[in-house]
Amino acid sequence: MESKRQQKFGKLIQKDLSAIFQKNLREITGNGLATITNVKMSPDLGLAKIYISLLGFPNDEEFFEKLNERKGEVRRILGNTIGKQVRKIPELAFYHDTIEEQATHIDKIIDNLVIPPEKPEDEEE
Repeated sequence: MESKRQQKFGKLIQKDLSAIFQKNLREITGNGLATITNVKMSPDLGLAKIYISLLGFPNDEEFFEKLNERKGEVRRILGNTIGKQVRKIPELAFYHDTIEEQATHIDKIIDNLVIPPEKPEDEEE
């Protein structure tokens, strides 16, 4: 369970990283859409686990490789943005958020289920 401080700091990072992705990382995102779905902060606020959902990318793993190569640059830009508001800029760890994909898969399974209609009680005998 995250404290209010962790949640507040996570939301700040989520908002600012979203802007950084839109403005500064166009060469990585290209025509795809990368959405920061959640940010989990460590108790000491030294590590930010950033969950990203991708749409329209041919190769998700390639996106994360490029992003991890530029992690230092992203952290520096984030530091310039929030440096006056916080004591320490957290380390960044990026994760692929697959919850939407899993939900779509489950919806497809449910839609394809064949459930026979229930018989009235008097016909069951």
